[in-house]
Amino acid sequence: MALTLLICATKQAVGQTAVPDTELPNRWWVSGEIDIIGQHQPYFRALYSGPNSLPPEKAWSSSRQLTLFAGLRLTRSTEVLVSVESAVEAGVSRTSDIAGITNPDAARSPSLGSKPYLARYMIRQVIGLGSARTEQNPGPMGLSSDLPQRRLEFRFGKLSTADFFDLNAIGSESRLQFLNWTTDNNGAYDYAADTRGYTFGALAEYYDRAWTLRFMEGLMPTVANGLILDWSIPRSRSENIELEIRGASLLARSPTLRLLGYANHAKMGSYRDAIGNLSASPGSKPDVASTAKRAALKYGFGINLEQHVTSWLDAYGRWGWNEGRHESFTCAEANGSISAGVRLMGEKWHRRRDAIGVTVVSNSLSGDHRRYLQLGGNGFLLGDGDLNYGREQITAMYYRYYWGRGISISPDIQRIVHPGYNRDRGPVFVASLRVHVNIDRTTLGFR
Repeated sequence: MALTLLICATKQAVGQTAVPDTELPNRWWVSGEIDIIGQHQPYFRALYSGPNSLPPEKAWSSSRQLTLFAGLRLTRSTEVLVSVESAVEAGVSRTSDIAGITNPDAARSPSLGSKPYLARYMIRQVIGLGSARTEQNPGPMGLSSDLPQRRLEFRFGKLSTADFFDLNAIGSESRLQFLNWTTDNNGAYDYAADTRGYTFGALAEYYDRAWTLRFMEGLMPTVANGLILDWSIPRSRSENIELEIRGASLLARSPTLRLLGYANHAKMGSYRDAIGNLSASPGSKPDVASTAKRAALKYGFGINLEQHVTSWLDAYGRWGWNEGRHESFTCAEANGSISAGVRLMGEKWHRRRDAIGVTVVSNSLSGDHRRYLQLGGNGFLLGDGDLNYGREQITAMYYRYYWGRGISISPDIQRIVHPGYNRDRGPVFVASLRVHVNIDRTTLGFR
């Protein structure tokens, strides 16, 4: 179950004429979120289990995340944005033994506890390049209600790569849309992040009428799924680039295409080297962490498409690939991923704010990665002690019921075939329930 309490207060624009910076419209932003997700996994078939296996017994789990956002417009073009989080997070079986994590809010290190931490703090600078302007919805990531249509934007500080790259209007919001990690993100996108999902970085974006180009340099963790970031930038960093094209008319609606590329440099191990080391230690199991070398390179690509087919039907698709020789380091243990889905808005059954979503995902491993697991190796998520390889196939569906006054209730069901890419285990069913409460000026009755 997910309960999201959003409390926001913003100042309204004061006329259309110039005003002093002390009277800026939307000068302040304050908001908060409480997110709770409850899940149930029934018993499933498993011929064997390993150190990172999903236990086959039935299980219940829940996660809770509290987020407080704050923002301040220093000038019309400069903003400071901050968020603080407190999390108690535990997915079914600590989210082990599966690439498509069933609850993106469940930390991969539940032992971190609930002590509040500073999640984001960044400076945003906008440089206008023309007189034409476009309307914006103020929010925690940007306080302006309108911006130059052609502009440069710069951000620097602690941020989440996933807040800006590989976004999709149909499949990127786990609290209101699909709940599986590889439906909300490109499963093969091993983006820069610590175990909580954040990095320090510098982001530059150029916006034009029909396209956007963004580039970010971010820090990588010192070890796979680690909390500590490596500040040795010449040897440890991540480059991310994405071209977003809001294209020509298709089916009377404009699609959005995003082309992604990334390159990670970090102290990463090699699956092939780990396998090769077994000859020197007969009877042992491969350990990819023991082969880690500084400035190792892992790269990948992605394609992200969203299409508004009609006023009530949307579709999306993602494809991703990474080179698969080096260990999965920050996100899902996947070297290939493809997904597609649809969203039906409730106006067809006289429930305008309701929605139904259905998606399918197929994740895969490289040859080196699967051989490593077959020999008993462990990653930070996967490790059954053996592997009868098969693509991890996921089907997911949700219904979002809008109750009124900003309250939505969203049951979700996921079916995972070959969890952890293992034909000897599964299929696994996971049922979830989320409640989303949105409190803003509208739901409180203010205009």
